[in-house]
Amino acid sequence: MTLSSISIKRPIATIMLMLMVVVLGVASLMGLPQDLFPKIEYPVALVMTTYGNASPEEVEKMVTEPLEQSLASVEGLDEMMSMSMPGKSIVMVQFQMDTDMNFATLNMREKIAMVESYLPDDAGDPMVMKMDMDAIPITQIYVSGNMPLSQLNSQVEDNVVNYFERVAGVASVNVMGGVDKEVSVKVRQDKLSGYDLTLAQLAQILAAENINMPSGDVSKGDTEIVVRTMGEFKSVDDIRNLPVTLKDRSIVRLSDIASISDTYQEQESVSRIDGKTAVGIFVTKQSDANTVSTSKEVIKEMKELQKKFPNLTFTVGFNQADFIQQSIHSVSESAISGAILAVLVVFMFLKNIRSTMVIALSIPTSLLTTFALMKAMGMTLNMITLCSLTIAVGMLVDDSIVVLENIFRVRQDSSGAEEAAEKGSKEIFLAVVSSTLAKVVVFLPIALSGGITGMMFKDFCFTIIIALMASLIVSLTVVPMLCSKLLTKGLSTDYIRFGKHRYKFRYLHKFTQFIEDLKESYGQFMKKALNMRKRVIAVCIAVFVVSIALVGVVGTELMPESDEGTFTINVDVPYGTSLKDKDKILTKIEDYVMNIPEMEHCTVDIGQTSMMSFGDNCSLSVTLVNKQDRKRSTKDVVRQAKKDLAYFTGAELDIKESSSLSFGMGTQSDLAIDIKGKELDQLDKIGSELCKKIEKVDNVVSAKVDSSEGDPEVKVVLNRSTAAYYGITASQLANGLSGALSGSTATKLKIDGEEIEINLSLPKEYSKSIENMKQITITGSTGLSVPVGQIADLEFDNSPSSVNRMNQQRYITIAVDIQGNDLGKVSKDVLKIVNNYQFPDGYIYEAGVSRSK
Repeated sequence: MTLSSISIKRPIATIMLMLMVVVLGVASLMGLPQDLFPKIEYPVALVMTTYGNASPEEVEKMVTEPLEQSLASVEGLDEMMSMSMPGKSIVMVQFQMDTDMNFATLNMREKIAMVESYLPDDAGDPMVMKMDMDAIPITQIYVSGNMPLSQLNSQVEDNVVNYFERVAGVASVNVMGGVDKEVSVKVRQDKLSGYDLTLAQLAQILAAENINMPSGDVSKGDTEIVVRTMGEFKSVDDIRNLPVTLKDRSIVRLSDIASISDTYQEQESVSRIDGKTAVGIFVTKQSDANTVSTSKEVIKEMKELQKKFPNLTFTVGFNQADFIQQSIHSVSESAISGAILAVLVVFMFLKNIRSTMVIALSIPTSLLTTFALMKAMGMTLNMITLCSLTIAVGMLVDDSIVVLENIFRVRQDSSGAEEAAEKGSKEIFLAVVSSTLAKVVVFLPIALSGGITGMMFKDFCFTIIIALMASLIVSLTVVPMLCSKLLTKGLSTDYIRFGKHRYKFRYLHKFTQFIEDLKESYGQFMKKALNMRKRVIAVCIAVFVVSIALVGVVGTELMPESDEGTFTINVDVPYGTSLKDKDKILTKIEDYVMNIPEMEHCTVDIGQTSMMSFGDNCSLSVTLVNKQDRKRSTKDVVRQAKKDLAYFTGAELDIKESSSLSFGMGTQSDLAIDIKGKELDQLDKIGSELCKKIEKVDNVVSAKVDSSEGDPEVKVVLNRSTAAYYGITASQLANGLSGALSGSTATKLKIDGEEIEINLSLPKEYSKSIENMKQITITGSTGLSVPVGQIADLEFDNSPSSVNRMNQQRYITIAVDIQGNDLGKVSKDVLKIVNNYQFPDGYIYEAGVSRSK
């Protein structure tokens, strides 16, 4: 007995099973998490190490190189890259696909432990972490209000942030654009010299006095009492009145030698939205949390906070879930439209409402079965799986139509409905199974392949495979059963019957006549083709050859461009530019952006937005109104902005559409060319020469070298002979200058559960010019003090912003931006120029295309 026979003879059981699948499918569809793409785990790990106050070259030599040498022997290593920046080393290790990253990171820690003792004493402990693209904020909320920035920042940090941190799925919440409280202790240098004190001594006194500490136990009768020494500062006045004992045993108050005030730290970041000063809140989700559900909860919490704090204005500057939901909604509409059209086409051919209903019921049954299995396999509803379902809709009806058409044909030969259903499905059983399995075999190799493409399209292929197998089972069970019950009466193809009324077709017979004429013409064509076999074969071969040749003409890219309605203006300011001047530059650009007719929101961010941000970020993010509410596309707006800001002075602007489709893969440019060598100066020279040649290629928008000069610096070189007379070492000079110019956190003041840093430094006048800096006095071991200018020489220089290495070799990157869709062809023209360039000995290049890789 076949599967079809069982379903026909047991209709109630079949219907109950179908309803069970429908209920499970509906529940699974409602519970399927939404995301932009399937979960992709990159086999990449980072090692981050701090080395305070060190230049990039020092970081490279003292930290990065030892770490690279130890990590080079890690099992499964594919590629290793590093960035040595001022005070920080980042080593990125890429492993082979399908590597167990938990084991890999454990192996890395073991290798690092072998060389950790050889790192500088001032270097921090190397921190190993897996590369996680979820570390990028999913939601950016900007809070503004009619109050000073300091008050706004306090209210956000004290009363707002903790609500977002409690939202399910949120990993971290970073605040940007505010200022923090501090107790500023500005010490007068003349008083220091007069009382024979140093900044280091004052810092030690502050730290020693500000302490609560258990001191043991004491007996009081039969009771043991804990003894605690209480010395913590309770207010700023306690700091002002702190007695300082001098060498002659006399006492002065700290306020006698320093100006002490309860103030705010120097602002390090700026945030604005729509021209209003704001505090930015950047929300990052947990790696296993869903983007859309987490974002919904965050926005829900934001609306509750808006009601709770009416004096604050909450504005969403960026929400990754918006594009995900729009994309999924668009693809879902296409899938539903395709299913409806499939049913209509079936009706036009069969011209019978009962048989069409069989197909109309089989499509949602197959889809809901697919959703249930997707939920069981842990898949998400994303662009990839929805596209596969859209393609599968056409395939879902194939098996059902074949079975239905054969049953319909047998039924028209005057057999009974039940007999026709059993006989018709049995006749076509082998053909339906073999055709479905043939389609499954096509997608199975891709689903089992490795690499980035395999990770991306595994869900795509498995979704189609599940849908095909579900449609096969439905076509062999549900379709025959429905046919046995619905095709019991006469099968008319001339009219539709509703109750006692019959509605005759008026125009459908014209479509039928067209199909009959087409069938007759096809028969005549086949007769002629069979009489000219050689010519037909020759034409087919020619078409095949031409098609293969046209493959090279068609443009290639990994992900198509999409109009998400957002673009970013990254601003590259000269090194050494102060925060105030950066803000002035971005304000000019902001004024232009605010006048764009299609603009909905404009956010300004200056400073680091997350731990994964390298260096200071200066950017404007522009969100446009919905696509249907504007005449210009995002690309047109960006093109006009580039034209209008082409002659902007004071900074270099990089205006680009924002794309969620890139999801962090590779470089943001279209083509990246890595040039490897030993000397940075020679690498810069090669890069500059190649950029000039590459920019002449058609459709190349720009070619830039990523290396640049770092902050201008003053090197204070100690004159050891002179310094020895005063008992001053290089370490004392460095520490003295650091405390005087940058200040040092001596201790912290605790008030109402809040810790406020006590910052000790000289007045700002000493850091306003080189000549003032020379007047800073340093006290040596002999007790004598001397100005910096008398014991050290000053040299001016520029250090590189970073030193990049690939596989333990220095390199720079030429980032090439290409316009148009044919990235493959333009890339070939660019690489031809690079191939013809005469590289010096020991210098080579490698190329990688980010979107066409």
